[in-house]
Amino acid sequence: MKRIIIADDSATARMFIRRCLEIIGLGDAEIVEAEHGKEALAAAKEKPTDLLLTDLNMPVMDGETLVKWVKSSPKLCDLPIVVITSAGNPAKEAQLLELGAHQVINKPVSPPVMLAALEQFIKE
Repeated sequence: MKRIIIADDSATARMFIRRCLEIIGLGDAEIVEAEHGKEALAAAKEKPTDLLLTDLNMPVMDGETLVKWVKSSPKLCDLPIVVITSAGNPAKEAQLLELGAHQVINKPVSPPVMLAALEQFIKE
């Protein structure tokens, strides 16, 4: 079973992302929800994780900082990260990809967009 962490300070956004995952065929995954990056990082360190979905703007630790921490950790550096953001900024997107994010998708996310972003992950 896959383990997926959803990091977003909005409970509604987490619920919506979870629902998208169910629709695209990942309903049997263990889904861990985190309200900020620090919580997501702790969850990723606690147990092997297959995917991290994170928002950018969160309290305590934002998504960009989370990406940097994960990618600098020898234990977590191979963890695929998808950033889900409402920023819609091509320069920020390029920066996040350079930092190690695998994909950047814009909110509001939909099942077809989620499927396209996670297609490689789903086939594994």
